[in-house]
Amino acid sequence: MSTQYDTERLRKSDAAHILHPASVVADVSNNGPARIFVEGKGAFITDTEGKKMLDGVGGLWCMNIGYGRTEIGDAMKAASDQMGYFHTFAGASNPAQIELAEKLIAKMPDHITKVFFGSSGSDANDTLMKIVWYYNGLRGKPEKRKIIARRQAYHGTTIATASLTGLASFHRNFGLPIPEVKHTSLPHYYREAGFNESEEEFSTRLARELEELILAEGPETVGAFIAEPIMGAGGVITPPKGYFAAVQAILKKHDILFICDEVVCGYGRTGHWFGHQLYDIRPDMIATAKGLTSGYFPMSAAFISDDIWKVLRDGSATLGAFAHGFTYSGHPVGSAVALANLAIIEGENLVANSAQTGAYLHAQLNDTFGNHAHIGEIRGVGLLGALQLMADRDTKTGFDLKHKIAARCAVAIGNHGVIVRPLPTADSLAFSPPLTLTLSEADQMVDAIKKGINQVMGELNAEERKGMAA
Repeated sequence: MSTQYDTERLRKSDAAHILHPASVVADVSNNGPARIFVEGKGAFITDTEGKKMLDGVGGLWCMNIGYGRTEIGDAMKAASDQMGYFHTFAGASNPAQIELAEKLIAKMPDHITKVFFGSSGSDANDTLMKIVWYYNGLRGKPEKRKIIARRQAYHGTTIATASLTGLASFHRNFGLPIPEVKHTSLPHYYREAGFNESEEEFSTRLARELEELILAEGPETVGAFIAEPIMGAGGVITPPKGYFAAVQAILKKHDILFICDEVVCGYGRTGHWFGHQLYDIRPDMIATAKGLTSGYFPMSAAFISDDIWKVLRDGSATLGAFAHGFTYSGHPVGSAVALANLAIIEGENLVANSAQTGAYLHAQLNDTFGNHAHIGEIRGVGLLGALQLMADRDTKTGFDLKHKIAARCAVAIGNHGVIVRPLPTADSLAFSPPLTLTLSEADQMVDAIKKGINQVMGELNAEERKGMAA
């Protein structure tokens, strides 16, 4: 199919001028971008050469309402025509920000009463980390600065949030993590549990390890614990039974705040509005982004409890202005986009569709891969999930990561018309398609995943098949 784009010229120009995020610099410099996408509609996206693909990752876990929604463009244009921009510093505001705040707070637990707007999930977590420090300083406990995250978690790429991220590649050669950040156990029952250890016993052990870390660091120095309800880039890892109940008891015991990172899980991805509803988490702070605008505008919303807000309010009597903020906080165009996005999610019952179509997709994956020799686990909830690749599922022998099996599978699946995301650290294939996904589109995903995985597994040589024991 011919298009209006000169793909080769664009590739060369891209390679000459752009430093890409999360990409191998030499590969892009030598070869240009893998694909250049120009159009999207529903769950599908099309590149400059006319190839149409089902986006099984929803951009980066964010395209909840699907591509090409003219309602969003209309809302964006109206807001741009009306004013376009004005800051929200020094108490300035705009109607769209106010309406958005009302709508979001109404979806929060009763004790979460205030929201701070930013531009990304990274800055939302960065903001909450700073508020932990600010809050404890105002309480006369300035030494409570340490934040505990989990190994293999993902929380962002700023200096602070890359430190929270528990993936070595985000620390290596950057001199991270910063001293205030510590990491505790990965709650992946399939890979980390002991022999004959039940999920409940595994959760109890992890809670005990968390408390041991707190005691070793000194409870008086630990300000917060941060966790995603379901870990996203770390492998789409769902918590074992009893995990969050056990963890929250430890946090309460030691006066430690719980930051719930909902950047991936929020706004319907799990078949619930938010992941904390699924696991009965009572957070003190919540970070959201991605699905807030379905990626149509860079925006985040970070929430705090009424108790925290009261401390900040009372402290302002002596400290004056809250010395934190971004040029684009509460952006009127972004707020209008978020409102239009939420209206689509509500009006089309996309949270329910996430639950129903997600259940169908997981059932189809289980039927297809439940006994597959190289799939050890099928994880996830709603339209969020992952397949765990294994050299031998019976012995729980993983592939040697140097062979990049996940990346090779993703390429093969892409050749069959579906985009999935390889997660190299977890050696998994992740999916998070738009919440508009239909049953027939779910079938298309499963068919392409099956063909791609079987193709790669059929091509493995003897060394690759040996794998590496966990």
